[in-house]
Amino acid sequence: MGVDQRPLRLQPGGLHRHRGRSGRHVNRYAEAFRDTSGPDRVVFMPYLTGGYPTPGETADLLAALVEGGAGAIEVGIPFSDPLADGPTIQRANTVALAAGATLGGILAAVAEVRARGVGVPITLMGYLNPFLAYRGAGADAPTGALGGIPALARDAAAAGADGLIIVDLPPEESDDIRVALREHGLALVYLLAPTSTPARIAAVAERAAGFVYLVSVTGVTGARDALPPDLVDFVGRVRAAVPLPLGVGFGISTRGQVASVGELCDAAIVGSAVISTVDQAPPGRRAAAVRRFAQVMTGQVMTGRGREQDT
Repeated sequence: MGVDQRPLRLQPGGLHRHRGRSGRHVNRYAEAFRDTSGPDRVVFMPYLTGGYPTPGETADLLAALVEGGAGAIEVGIPFSDPLADGPTIQRANTVALAAGATLGGILAAVAEVRARGVGVPITLMGYLNPFLAYRGAGADAPTGALGGIPALARDAAAAGADGLIIVDLPPEESDDIRVALREHGLALVYLLAPTSTPARIAAVAERAAGFVYLVSVTGVTGARDALPPDLVDFVGRVRAAVPLPLGVGFGISTRGQVASVGELCDAAIVGSAVISTVDQAPPGRRAAAVRRFAQVMTGQVMTGRGREQDT
């Protein structure tokens, strides 16, 4: 695939209030993916570990990503044992937890960016244990098979989240949680991998809402030099069975890769490269750095040979 250097036509969303006539948020996923038929229409969906590098910076960093052109965002919930993540995001999890990040605090950051007028879809991404252990302010310890999921669904919806990705929850075991989330208008977003069987793809197609996250490679998250050669076949198999928008993640780190994903799918999901951008920026300049990164990834700013050209 050639590298498309045209600026992306950003999808609707951005910094504005986004409510239906009922006063509840309308389906932001449908709005974000309304027209993604072409490489210059791909939704840039960055991932940021909530609470990284400090809990107080989360809202500013999320807002800056949207200001830079993100059409949707994922907020990672830090966990002590993030087995699906590579070293960059694992370290971000460790740093965030050491800095005092909590699920409740991350929901407060989501509410803050909504109060600032951010209207793009916000998906919480994490592992099952922190979600089961969640307890709202003043609530008793969670009990029962669903643990803290009902309280989380209530509070996440109130904060302005649109859905959850639970990395280690098989679709065949997800129905009770999916129903609990749906009662509060939240989507349960599923993952598929190149090794997913036709039966697993069918199980996701039956249950999915919002979009489906395609893991581009087997293994853990992390930036890679090139997209896998079997990605076209993988996307085709899923596209034939799943009627929802598809986002590709794991290993995407450059503008060229974002454009190439746009030839196949509706969203390009970028995580480790966002964390690395935060790492490289001095304190006080991190929001500006991720804003600039988003502008580069969406083609609003071209880079090359030591110079930058604003388009």
